[in-house]
Amino acid sequence: MSALRRYRGYLLALGGYALVVAAIVWFRPSLTPPLRVGSEAPDFRLPVLDDSLPQSVETRALSDLRGRVVFINFWATWCPPCRDESPSLQRLYRRLGSRGLEVLAVSIDDSGALDAVSEFRDEFGLTFPILLDPARTAYRAYQSTGVPETFVISPDGQLVEQVVGPRDWDQPLYAALVDRLVGKPTGSGRSVPRSPERSSSDPPAPVQRTPEGEG
Repeated sequence: MSALRRYRGYLLALGGYALVVAAIVWFRPSLTPPLRVGSEAPDFRLPVLDDSLPQSVETRALSDLRGRVVFINFWATWCPPCRDESPSLQRLYRRLGSRGLEVLAVSIDDSGALDAVSEFRDEFGLTFPILLDPARTAYRAYQSTGVPETFVISPDGQLVEQVVGPRDWDQPLYAALVDRLVGKPTGSGRSVPRSPERSSSDPPAPVQRTPEGEG
């Protein structure tokens, strides 16, 4: 066999190997399992918005809040539906904070938007912690695709519900949900629906998708 034939055979073998490797990579399942209700909520630690410091240094982790019901709300200042739901989310927190509810509002704005995040908080009088996630590490861990998106976490750290799009958090079912999760009676004796009932003819809740090229 000539050297040229041996060289061609080597190239063919190398090409076949490359195709096999490409097929394995293409068809292999994702290394990150899908996040489902009932699974353990991914932990994270993020800086807290603090106007008194030139750069936020206080941090908050989900695991710091074991024993409380946690609403993780991903949002952004450029998101109109986020503006729509913020007042009712603040009212829910004000009513139920003493009954075991914590809200972590995770901003996915860029790192240069601190002033806009502060202005948003002040405009709506938000008193729950505002966490900063410009790199979107927590956002990706929760496999979010838009804002607002809210994840309800039980006191033992389990994902109870995923809410896509804005909600009217003044609805009684959300207070009942918090009471149920902390083991307090709702007063009705009936099971609490996990999300607002919607008919097939109802329009979907608006979701602000993240801008192209970001995230």
